[in-house]
Amino acid sequence: MSNNLFDLTGKVALITGAVHGLGMAMAKGLGNAGATIVVNNNSEDMLHEAVAEYKALGLKAFGYVFDVTDEKAVIENIAKIEKEVGVIDILVNNAGIIKRTPLAEMEVVDFNAVIQVDLVAPFIVSKHVVKGMIERRSGKIINICSMMSELGRDSVGAYAAAKGGLKMLTRNMATEWAKFNIQTNGIGPGYFATSQTAPIRVDGHPFNDFIIGRTPAGRWGDPSDLQGTAVFLSSKASDFVNGQVVYVDGGILATIGKPSNEI
Repeated sequence: MSNNLFDLTGKVALITGAVHGLGMAMAKGLGNAGATIVVNNNSEDMLHEAVAEYKALGLKAFGYVFDVTDEKAVIENIAKIEKEVGVIDILVNNAGIIKRTPLAEMEVVDFNAVIQVDLVAPFIVSKHVVKGMIERRSGKIINICSMMSELGRDSVGAYAAAKGGLKMLTRNMATEWAKFNIQTNGIGPGYFATSQTAPIRVDGHPFNDFIIGRTPAGRWGDPSDLQGTAVFLSSKASDFVNGQVVYVDGGILATIGKPSNEI
């Protein structure tokens, strides 16, 4: 098998919300595989900082300020990207939010906000990017799902509802667009070491101990652990992979109990 299967040279990849964390890690992986990186964010300052970080690594990167839930803005900016950078070959629907509130206490407006960003926005962006992919009979779409696409957890009901819906949206996108040589798949990250999880990733913290004990790999994921899967699902290597969600979770979803320490 040739490494050319994973070469993204000449491809343009739009990764929504990739200004930090896991989105940025995946974008760096695509850039290192040869893709030109396009990222968006609502904050111009964060966007400029992220693009500067990509460029400092020698990656070709561009940034656009727009809201992924605003269909008019999405249409306008996709047109700008395709005019100024190139046609979009790879779309990673990464932008997302979470609101940790028990369902019985959650305001409808907050529930709707999570659904809009985490589920409706991937539909909006994909709907308008895929039109060019259909014309070219080629494209890769990756929806960033979650372990909450499969499992429930206290206080994240809106997020789990959105990510469960995103799993099924991924399958339906694959169903409708596979005939145009477009592959639509998902990535479901497990628990990763990011700036947001830093306060609870300390020895003795109950949640840190729980995650390490619950994960067969015995550790938190490093953001770089997502890069290989992102490159695979963006490349020719996955041309007959469609409608799947690849869980990059260290094995959590594979087991029901705490791994044994016995050999």
